[in-house]
Amino acid sequence: MGLWSDSVTAVKEKSRGVSHDLLSFMTKIRGFVHRLFDEGYSKWIFIIPGGILLALFVLPLVALILRSFNSHFFDNAFSEQAFHALNLSLITSTITTLIAAVFGTPLAYMLARWKIKHKSWLELILDLPIVLPPSVAGLALLVAFGRRGLFGSALNILGISLPFTTAAVILAQTFVAAPLYVRSARVGFSQIDQQLEEAAHVEGANQWQLFYDVIIPLTGRTLASGAILTWTRALGEFGATILFAGNLEGVTQTMPMAIYLGFERNLGVALALSVVLIFVSVILLRVTKKLEKHED
Repeated sequence: MGLWSDSVTAVKEKSRGVSHDLLSFMTKIRGFVHRLFDEGYSKWIFIIPGGILLALFVLPLVALILRSFNSHFFDNAFSEQAFHALNLSLITSTITTLIAAVFGTPLAYMLARWKIKHKSWLELILDLPIVLPPSVAGLALLVAFGRRGLFGSALNILGISLPFTTAAVILAQTFVAAPLYVRSARVGFSQIDQQLEEAAHVEGANQWQLFYDVIIPLTGRTLASGAILTWTRALGEFGATILFAGNLEGVTQTMPMAIYLGFERNLGVALALSVVLIFVSVILLRVTKKLEKHED
């Protein structure tokens, strides 16, 4: 019984010691949390989670840039495959931006300034390609305009075949990128004071004069910002294009396609083209930011 009592006593004392240590540790944790929430430490509540998310954005880009710069970087960046892909990307994305501006500006103006029945549903349809997975967009285009698509037979009668052509690249880019322009233009048009339109009408201006001489100058920076965002999105389009247009060098192989192919065949080309795309995107986004700053 003496040995048993001694063992029980030892266990109880050990338990008290563990409990005391745990209580002391929890007290320190609570003290740290209280200090963290004090005025002098409250900024870390924002810095730590914000810094973690920022690191998630920065570190992969830094790793990509560091990995790409080697003795073969310029050979890969100026290779024939890279040149064809860059040339096709610039041409198709520019045409896409022009299409978005020519057809999207009147549409955005109508949505922003006119009273249209079921306008909210029209805006939803226009915004839908922005959030759709690119693969869904590509499949939708293929089912609609493919050789055996819903409208494919009618196009074949006219001698038009869209899939796996440069026109298919432009159509895919327009489908996913043009809504960005329409959305930006719509916001710009909706911010114009209604009294300006009424004053222009009082002075005898017709609808075209009002649009060209009053509305466009007031929303120029907003339209330019939307065009740059559209061009950037078209330049980086991949998912819809590969399903609807394929990956034919010199015909449908844009820079994202060349990067995808280079990842399988020549990693150096993929890395070099990725850095070029990052560089172009940074420039375009900086221009957009400056336009938005001047707008404010």
